[in-house]
Amino acid sequence: MNKLYNPKKEAWEELLKRPTQTLEDIEQTVNDIFFEVRAKGDVAVAKYTDLFDGVKLEGFKVSSEEIEGAKNVVSSELKNAIQLAKSNIEKFHRAQKTPKIEVTTTKGVECWQEKRPIQKVGLYIPGGSAPLFSTILMLATPANIAGCKEIVLCTPPDKDGEINPVILYTATLCGVDKIFKIGGIQAIAALTFGTKTVPKVYKIFGPGNQFVTVAKQLATKFHVAIDMPAGPSELLVVADDSADAAFVASDLLSQAEHGADSQVILISTSEKMLEAVEQELEIQLEALPRKDMARKSIANSKLIYLKSKELAMEIINEYGPEHLIVCTADNAFYIENISNAGSVFIGNYTPESAGDYASGTNHTLPTNGFAKQYSGVNLDSFMKSMTFQKISEEGIKNIGPSIEIMAEAEGLQAHKNAVTLRLNKLKE
Repeated sequence: MNKLYNPKKEAWEELLKRPTQTLEDIEQTVNDIFFEVRAKGDVAVAKYTDLFDGVKLEGFKVSSEEIEGAKNVVSSELKNAIQLAKSNIEKFHRAQKTPKIEVTTTKGVECWQEKRPIQKVGLYIPGGSAPLFSTILMLATPANIAGCKEIVLCTPPDKDGEINPVILYTATLCGVDKIFKIGGIQAIAALTFGTKTVPKVYKIFGPGNQFVTVAKQLATKFHVAIDMPAGPSELLVVADDSADAAFVASDLLSQAEHGADSQVILISTSEKMLEAVEQELEIQLEALPRKDMARKSIANSKLIYLKSKELAMEIINEYGPEHLIVCTADNAFYIENISNAGSVFIGNYTPESAGDYASGTNHTLPTNGFAKQYSGVNLDSFMKSMTFQKISEEGIKNIGPSIEIMAEAEGLQAHKNAVTLRLNKLKE
C-alpha cells in the first residue's frame, strides 16, 4: 500500500481518486448495447450473454425444476445462517415503517401523506468472481416488506449456463417472482426496456462493476429509476493506538478481495499503527484464496497518517466512503462529525463483514463519493410518498382568496378561475 504522511490539503483530491475508468471509456459501449437490446430484445441479450459470459442459452428464465434442485444442494448449515441474516434484516427494515401523516393546515383544509410500494422492481445480483447471494437478502427482503407486487432478479450465468444454487435458494426464500440468467449491461437494458422474456420494471436496484453502474445511470434516461450509483466496493478505516492492527488489516482485506477495482484506505493519527497494519496485511494476505485479487486492490489503496483527529475527520468527509470503520479512543468525535458515509461501523468488534451479511443494516450503499448525496438502500427505497388533500367549503373560503392573488401575480388566469368559480358558487 502507498503510505503518506501529513499530505497537504491541496493534494487530497488527487490522492483520494478512485481507481475507476473515466465515463468516456465506458459510455459508448453501454449506449451501443442499450440501443441494440431496445431494438432486438432477447436476440441482443443472447448475443451479449454469449460474448461476455461465454455461454449460449436457449432461454434466460430459471425453471421451477432448477429452483427445486438448488434447495437440495444448499447445506442446512448455510440455510440456517441465511435465515438468521434474513431475520435480522427484516427486523431492522420493518422498524423503518412510518405511519400516515395527517395535518389540518387551515380550518377546512386536510392534508396527509401515505407511502405506497413501487409496483415493479428489478434486482441486479453480481455473479462474476463471487456470487453475492447476500445482496438478495438486502434487496428482496425490504421489497417484500414494502409490498412490491413484482420482484424480478437478473444475475449472470456461469460457463455452463447455470446459476449458483445459493442464489436460487435465497431468491426463492425472499419471495423473488422471476429469476433470469442475464448479467452486466444487457441485464440492466432488459430490465429498462423489457423484452419478450424479461418484464420492464420501474426501478432497478443492486451493485455491480463500472459498466453496470453506468448502465444504471443510462436507464434513468428512459424513465426507470435506480437506487443509487453503486459501483466497485470501498472501505475507509480510521484507527489509532486503541485499535487492534490485526482486526484493521482483516477489514481492509475483506473489501480488497471484492475486486481489483476496489479501494481501501486507512487513516490514522498513529505512525505506529500504520506500520503494524502494513505488516499484518502481508501476513494475512498470503493466507487468502483470493490473494491475487486482493493484492491488485491493495495496490490502489493507501495508508495515510494525519497529525490530528480534526484533519482525519475532514479528509473522511471529503472522501465520502461507502463503508467507514471507526476504531479510536474517541469514537464519539467521529460519530458526531461524520457527514458523508454510506454505513458506519463502530469499535473493535464491529467488522464491516457484519453489515455485509447479518447485523440487519443494508449493504447496498453509495460508492465513488456519492455518499455525499445518496443514502444506502432502505425500506423507503422501495416506496413512494404520495400526498393527499381534501378541502371543504369552509376551507376553500379560507385559502381561496390567497390562491387567487398568487395565481394572478404569476399570470396564470386559469388557475385563478378554478378558485373564483368555486367561491362564486358558494356566494349564491
